[in-house]
Amino acid sequence: MIYWLLVTILAYLFFAIASFGDKLVLAGKPKPISYTFYMGVFGLLALLFIPFANFSLPGAAGLGWIILDAFIHILGIYTMYIALKKFEVSKVIATIGATQPIFIFILTWVFFEPKTLPVADIFAFIILVLGSLIISIDRNIETTGKYLAITLFSSLMFAFDYIFLKQVFLSTSFLNGIIWLSIFLFLLVMFLLIRKKYREEILSKPMAFDRKTDAAFLLAQVFGGMGNLFQNFAISLVPVAFLAIVNSLKGIQYVFLFLITLFISLFFPKVLKEELSKKIIFQKIISIVLIGAGLAILIL
Repeated sequence: MIYWLLVTILAYLFFAIASFGDKLVLAGKPKPISYTFYMGVFGLLALLFIPFANFSLPGAAGLGWIILDAFIHILGIYTMYIALKKFEVSKVIATIGATQPIFIFILTWVFFEPKTLPVADIFAFIILVLGSLIISIDRNIETTGKYLAITLFSSLMFAFDYIFLKQVFLSTSFLNGIIWLSIFLFLLVMFLLIRKKYREEILSKPMAFDRKTDAAFLLAQVFGGMGNLFQNFAISLVPVAFLAIVNSLKGIQYVFLFLITLFISLFFPKVLKEELSKKIIFQKIISIVLIGAGLAILIL
C-alpha cells in the first residue's frame, strides 16, 4: 500500500474516534470564537516535538507560508463554526466535504506546475468524493444564498489550508513546520482577547462535566490532535497531484464513525443508542462500497 495512503487512513480513524467522543459529551450550538481560540491554544502542544525536531527558523519563504497558512486555517475554522451554529451540522459537513476536494484539485493547478493524474486515479477521486457526500448527508440540502456563501467560503479556506501546508512542508521539515505553525496559530488567536465581547465569551465559565465526561472529552481532543498530526504528515508525504485525493478520502472517517456508532449501539446501548432505519443503513452501505472501490483503485 502507498505509504501516504496508510497515513491518511490512520488520520481519519483518529478523527472518527474524536468525533464519537465529541458526540458523547458535547451538545448544543458551538461558540465560534471560543472554539477557534482554544484550537489555537491547544495547538501549542506541538512544542513537545521540539526535542525530536531539527528546530530552527525557516527561511523567508517558509516563514511567509507558515504565517499565511495560520491565518487561513483560523479563518476556515471560524467560518465553519459560524455555519455549524446557524445551519444543520449534517448539511454543513456534507457541503464542505463535497466541495473542498474540488477546490483543492483546482488550486493545485494554480499554485504548482500542472500535474496530470492517471485516468484511474481521477476515476477513484470522483468515486471517493461521491461516497463521502452520500455517507455524510442525512437529508436533502435546501440551499440559500447565506448558506452557500458561508459554507463555500469555509470550504475554500480549508482548501487553501491544504495548499499552503504543502508549501510549508516543501520549504522546511515536517516537524519544524508543525511547531512554527502552532506558534503562529497561538499568536493569532491571542488577538481575539483584545475585543471585550470576544474576551468575555472565551473566558466565560465552561460547561460542567463529571469525571467520566471529562476523561471522554480529553481523550476526544487527544485523538483529534493525533488525527490532525497524521493528516498533516500525509500532506507532507503525498505528491502534489494527489493532494485532492487525500482530502477526498475523508469519507473513510464517516465509515469508521458509522461502524463505531453501530457497534456501541448494539453492544453498549447504555453508552449510546441510535436508531438506524433501513434507509440510513442502505445509504451507508452504498457509500462504503463506493469508498472501498475508490481505495481499491488507488491501491491497485
